[in-house]
Amino acid sequence: MLDKVIKIGISILGVLLGFGLSSILKSIDYLKNLLAGWPGLAVSIAFSILLGIIFYILSSRIIKKGRKLIALIETELQKLPTFEIILGSIGLIIGLVIAYLLSQPIYEFNKYLGVVASIVLYGVLGYLGIKLATRNAEDITNTVSNVNFKKTSKDKIKQTYKSCPKVLDTSVIIDGRIADICKTGFIEGPLVIPTFVLEELQHIADSSDGLKRNRGRRGLDILNKIQKDLDIEIIIHEKKFEDIQEVDSKLLKLTQQLKGKIITNDYNLNKVAEVQKIEVLNINELANAVKPVVLPGEEMIVQVVRDGKESGQGLAYLDDGTMIVVESGRKFIGETIDVLVTSVLQTSAGRMIFAKPKSLVDKAV
Repeated sequence: MLDKVIKIGISILGVLLGFGLSSILKSIDYLKNLLAGWPGLAVSIAFSILLGIIFYILSSRIIKKGRKLIALIETELQKLPTFEIILGSIGLIIGLVIAYLLSQPIYEFNKYLGVVASIVLYGVLGYLGIKLATRNAEDITNTVSNVNFKKTSKDKIKQTYKSCPKVLDTSVIIDGRIADICKTGFIEGPLVIPTFVLEELQHIADSSDGLKRNRGRRGLDILNKIQKDLDIEIIIHEKKFEDIQEVDSKLLKLTQQLKGKIITNDYNLNKVAEVQKIEVLNINELANAVKPVVLPGEEMIVQVVRDGKESGQGLAYLDDGTMIVVESGRKFIGETIDVLVTSVLQTSAGRMIFAKPKSLVDKAV
């Protein structure tokens, strides 16, 4: 029933266009002489009926194409945040108003030139209005926030600046330790999770490689745990930066716009962020910082588990994963022994402890 009503509407539109077209044709001198013997009303009716029939025949295709176009527009609009749609609409209205004001003097000067100029101006300025408004959405948001900020009370001002946004990258979500750190309360919210990070996690979780697939699923499980079990604010940020390809570059750009910090354990991302003067909270650096301090001369009880790189060396590990290189410890592999710390080496990869078996030190003495 609805399709029939739409077809009738399209046919009526064709009739109206035919009537308008006949009026334009009759105003042209050459065609006016050619149609001089025809009654003016008969020409208008003929054109109206002809275009009405053509539009009715094409109405099914027009309806199909129209529905596809509407579905495409709906799909694209769903990808955009509501705030950007509102800004785009406002920008479109402003662009059309400016186009109307500019086209009126041209229309008064020459009617036909005015019609062409109007079409061009409406299209160009309408498009520019939408683009400029949506591209500068973050700046507009910050401006509005600043205006509202001046009107807030002192208590609200303090609450606003209580903590800055922390942007999570893919590696730190997959790592999983961020959930335990948040649970302790050492990191305050809000935690910002960009949609392009979620998309990358989903892509990893759908990988044909079993290891990658498990890592991606672990990352998604960690996010669910943070959202459901922890009392911390989580923000899913929908800004995608379509003009930027690399996820790390998108992260840096978003963090700059939010004036926040990146939480990561990616060494290279950490260095790039430092170059761009972006604050970084590195999980690996935090883990190294909270490891127990060991000084030369201290005694420890360790289990030598395997041989080291150098001849005669044995390797042991603390509960937190810190490597202990035991000199002349190869012969003690599989045994739990007392060792004496000789030196501690701090590297970018972590802390290494060098020690000697206490029994050998006592013999030397």
